[in-house]
Amino acid sequence: FVQEMAKKEMEVVKGLDVQRYMGRWYEIASFPSRFQPKDGANTRATYTLREDGATVNVLNETWSGGKRGFIEGTAYKADPASDEAKLKVKFYVPPFLPVIPVVGDYWVLLIDENYQYALIGQPSRKYLWILCRQPHLDEEIYNQLVERAKAEGYDVSKLHKTPQTDPPPEGDDVPKDTKGIWWFKSLLGK
Repeated sequence: FVQEMAKKEMEVVKGLDVQRYMGRWYEIASFPSRFQPKDGANTRATYTLREDGATVNVLNETWSGGKRGFIEGTAYKADPASDEAKLKVKFYVPPFLPVIPVVGDYWVLLIDENYQYALIGQPSRKYLWILCRQPHLDEEIYNQLVERAKAEGYDVSKLHKTPQTDPPPEGDDVPKDTKGIWWFKSLLGK
């Protein structure tokens, strides 16, 4: 069944209002990566639209062992002419030189009309994220998103809930995790 689903093109959101999509999103659950710290918590993404109206600055943060790890990159529509919410996310890999950009897919599979929660996947179905504007998502809505992912051919048994504290930590008053390498690897499935 999953094999058949994999052949079927995933349905993605059409006409995403990028402006409304900007701001902070908390990771409620995701497919964990072996590169991610097992104790990663308070993981979140902040999106900011650049003046060109087409490029998005991406800041991903997570806390592990009391330290904040973060990685920055950019996102842009895979096909500017299409109204489908298929984005490419590009990260630069520090602290290595030369700087190597790593590019991954970011498909918005579902978003509610108020832009309060979203389901993000990518074509290989190896990565899945459930995002919310608040650190906690209503269980019923969470289950609906999981069902939708399942219908799109994802193995939802791999979903792992991300611990979120309320109120969330703010980034400036904690020691930084300078390694941060796991972010690229986990996000892009490398």
